Amino acid sequence: MDDRVYEHAEVLVDWSARIEDGDDVVVSVGPEAHELAVAVAEKLGERGANLLATYASGEVRRAYLRAHDGEFDEDPAHQLALFEEADAALSLGGGRNRSAMADVPSDRRGAFREARTGIRETRLDTDWVSTLHPTRSLAQQAGMSYEAYQDFVYDAVLRDWESLADEMARMKEILDDGSEVRLVKEGTDLTMSIEGRTAVNSAASVAYDSHNLPSGEVFTAPYATEGEVLFDVPMTLRGTAVRDVRLTFEDGEVVDYAAAQGEHVVGDIVETDEGSRRLGELGIGMNRGIDRVTDNILFDEKMGETVHLALGRAYDSNLPEGDSGNESAVHVDMITDTSEDARLEVDGEVIQRNGTFRWEDGFEA
Repeated sequence: MDDRVYEHAEVLVDWSARIEDGDDVVVSVGPEAHELAVAVAEKLGERGANLLATYASGEVRRAYLRAHDGEFDEDPAHQLALFEEADAALSLGGGRNRSAMADVPSDRRGAFREARTGIRETRLDTDWVSTLHPTRSLAQQAGMSYEAYQDFVYDAVLRDWESLADEMARMKEILDDGSEVRLVKEGTDLTMSIEGRTAVNSAASVAYDSHNLPSGEVFTAPYATEGEVLFDVPMTLRGTAVRDVRLTFEDGEVVDYAAAQGEHVVGDIVETDEGSRRLGELGIGMNRGIDRVTDNILFDEKMGETVHLALGRAYDSNLPEGDSGNESAVHVDMITDTSEDARLEVDGEVIQRNGTFRWEDGFEA
C-alpha cells in the first residue's frame, strides 16, 4: 500500500482519537475504505485496543429504507448498546456512490434519523472521529484524477497539527471573548450572537474537542441570528446538487429560503423540526492545505478563506454547562466564500478581510 495510508492511520489513531491500551473501538468502514481499515486495524492492534469493525454502505442503507414501511423502532437496543460500551468510534468514509440515497423519500429518511436520535447522541458521547479514504468515485466528484486527488487528501490530512492548533488558538480567543459576529459580502449581511459560547479549536483531535480528520477550523454555536446569507460554494446535500442557497433570518429563525438549484432539498432540511430553522454552528475555515472545492463537506468546510454555517444541532462543546443549545435531528453545513469583497467582524472589529486574517501579512484593516 501507499505509505501515506499508514501515515493516515497513525494520525487517526494516535493524534486524533488518542487510542490507548484496552480501549473498546468501533470502526465503521466504507465500501472502498478497505486499505485504510487494514492500516487502522494494524495500529489498533499495536496499541492493544479492542476492535469491532462494521460496514457502512449507502447502497445497503438505501435498500433497507426503500423496503421499510417507515415505522421505525426507536433506538434499537442492540445498536444503542454498541456505542454505550464503546470508548471510541472511528468512521472511515469511502463509498462508491455519494448519491446512493437520492431516491429514498425524504420523509422516510427523516423518520429514520428521528428514530435513531438516541443512538446518534450516544455515539457522539464517545471519542469519535470521522475521516475519509481517497477513492476514485470521490476523485471523480471532485473533478480530479485519482492520483491528484490522493495528493490533495494527504496534503490536507498529513499536516503539522500542533502548529496549526497554535495558529487557530488566536481565532478561538477572539470568539471566546466576543459577543457578536457579523459577516458581510455580496448577498450577505448577517449578525449572530456568540455571548457565553465557547469556541472549539478544531485541530483534528479529541484532545481539542475536534472530531474530523482533516480538520482546521474554529467553530462556535451562534444564536439570535438576523439578516441574509448567500452560500455560494456548491455542494451535494442528501445526494442532490445544491447551488447558491439564500437564507433569511429573523429572530434567530429561517423565515425564507431559496436556491438556484436543489431548493426542495433545502426546504426538506429547514422543515425537519423546530431546531432545523436555527443555526447550530458558525465555523471559520483555516486549513490552507485544502486549496480547492471538492464537493465534500469534510474538506470544503475547512478550506481557508471560507465560512460555513450549519442549520440544526449545536455541539455541546460550544455550550455552557447545563445549556442544551439548539436541538435538532439534523446538522447540515453550508459554505460561503470569503476570499473577495468580504469581511468578518467580531464586536465591530474586522478579523478577516478578503480571506486574510488580521495577524497575517497583507491584512488591510
